[in-house]
Amino acid sequence: MKPLPTRNSQLALRRADFRSVAEMLDYAAKGETGITFYNVRGEILSTLPWRDIQARAQVAARRLIGAGFARGERILITADTWPGFFDIFFGAQYAGLLPVPVSIPVGIGGKDAYLDQLRRQLAASGAVAAIGVDDLAGFLADAAREFPAVRLHGGMAAIDALPEKQADLRPLGADELCYIQFSSGSTRHPHGVQITQRALMANLAGMTGPAGLDVVAGDRAVSWLPLYHDMGLIGFVMAPLSSQLSIDYLTPRDFARRPTQWLNLISRNRGTIAYSPSFGYDLATRRAANQAPPDLDLSSWRHAGIGGDMIRPDVLERFAETFGGAGFSRKSFIPSYGMAEVCLAITFCPHGTGVRTDAVDRAALADSQRALPAADPADAHHARRFVLCGKVLPGHRLEVRGEDGKVLADREVGRIFVKGSSITPGYFAEPAATREVLSDDGWLDTGDLGYTLADEIVVTGRAKDLIIVNRPQYLAAGHRIGRSRPGAWSRNGDAAAFSVDTAEGERVVVAVLARVAGEEARQALARDVAGAVREIVAVDCDVVLVPPAVGLPTTSSGKLARARTKANYLAGLYSPKTEAA
Repeated sequence: MKPLPTRNSQLALRRADFRSVAEMLDYAAKGETGITFYNVRGEILSTLPWRDIQARAQVAARRLIGAGFARGERILITADTWPGFFDIFFGAQYAGLLPVPVSIPVGIGGKDAYLDQLRRQLAASGAVAAIGVDDLAGFLADAAREFPAVRLHGGMAAIDALPEKQADLRPLGADELCYIQFSSGSTRHPHGVQITQRALMANLAGMTGPAGLDVVAGDRAVSWLPLYHDMGLIGFVMAPLSSQLSIDYLTPRDFARRPTQWLNLISRNRGTIAYSPSFGYDLATRRAANQAPPDLDLSSWRHAGIGGDMIRPDVLERFAETFGGAGFSRKSFIPSYGMAEVCLAITFCPHGTGVRTDAVDRAALADSQRALPAADPADAHHARRFVLCGKVLPGHRLEVRGEDGKVLADREVGRIFVKGSSITPGYFAEPAATREVLSDDGWLDTGDLGYTLADEIVVTGRAKDLIIVNRPQYLAAGHRIGRSRPGAWSRNGDAAAFSVDTAEGERVVVAVLARVAGEEARQALARDVAGAVREIVAVDCDVVLVPPAVGLPTTSSGKLARARTKANYLAGLYSPKTEAA
């Protein structure tokens, strides 16, 4: 079996100039390109040309229409990297249904936590069907029991069992919604971002155009990114489809087992576009000595994108040093910034500039929220480097505002706001949550902090106290974790989570007020806290036990002061950390 071709022999390249997802699939189906699936050993599992995806999706659409599903109803899909996902997602587009792609269980999370997540997402979306890989059919059945509105659930067999009636297709059009995007880490109060067809097309046009990746005939995408995340779904399904490209897929699980297989696919198939959060580049670098093939050739990789978390320049520098001998050019790096509420992309760095950093004075940043240039950029104790994330896409505006709402000058840190054609109309069935982030005149409060340098944005952190570590999973840093599991540490204000930069990468720390005596009880408490965090959000952490006599700091209103807790930890005011990972 061979991978699908990189170029279409007859079909002319059209770069995201469509009105809807169904329209761009109809066009791509006229060519020979499509999707090739690989296993962890780099062997081809199957191929799906876009024309086959169209045909299979239309069959699924007729089955769903024939089963009586009404236009606009929602269908939840566990978004694993498997052919069935494309059948259902695009089938829903042709049937006039709204797909709701959601995550699959992570390896170290518990069944109960995943079921709880599915129930919240079913409730929030009002889905009437839930389909996924066969291995998750039992999970979907258990979650659906509480929702009488869910009329169909199971694996692909549940779709295949529906009769294919000769029903007219009713594809979602330009003025309609496209799908509902849940944040993969919506662990407590999930918000379903409404993605419209128009917003998606606007974002794809910006991403594939000159201000974005400037896609050309002969480009080939390679991805391991999960399809339930906006960077995986829009960046490496929708964007290649909108430009009729071929894609080579490795599942996230197989990437975690053998990250250099991602690079090997780029090398073998002459891939040109591939993205990853910083941790993916870090993992590939760490495994290079044992896993990278000697004939690895990355010279074709012209766009090595970075996004999805805080960009770490040290990680990218190590990657470039490790793979420079294999033809990788550090100028291929394209830092970018985005979020689901803007479909995906907000800013891109200019091509060929690589990773550019700004070293700022740590004290000035903390004390006055000003990003003043550091006296000695190499002094890690007094300087912190941030990555420039580029210019806002055409058709969009970006502002950094202070607490009074006024636009700030360069190097003044504030909240990042964006406006433009890619902005969501709001959260599904949540007008109050929508009003919190979206103004009447269309400005979106991203919840992120940053500053401008000339016409580029530098992101410094998250105003809403969220930690994102090593995967698209989120931990509310200010959340009192003890509420989720009763015990000696579950009182209000007894625990605070934050992230710290270490030589090994970003690390979650949970500071806990230890109301127990004796070393055995303290160790049991640390294990309990680490286990709760691992169960809730599938993240390993370090636990710091804080004596009651020292206490955790609070604000003037009595709320837990997370930033001061982190500062105290970094200053060494708490007991040595207890390893609880």
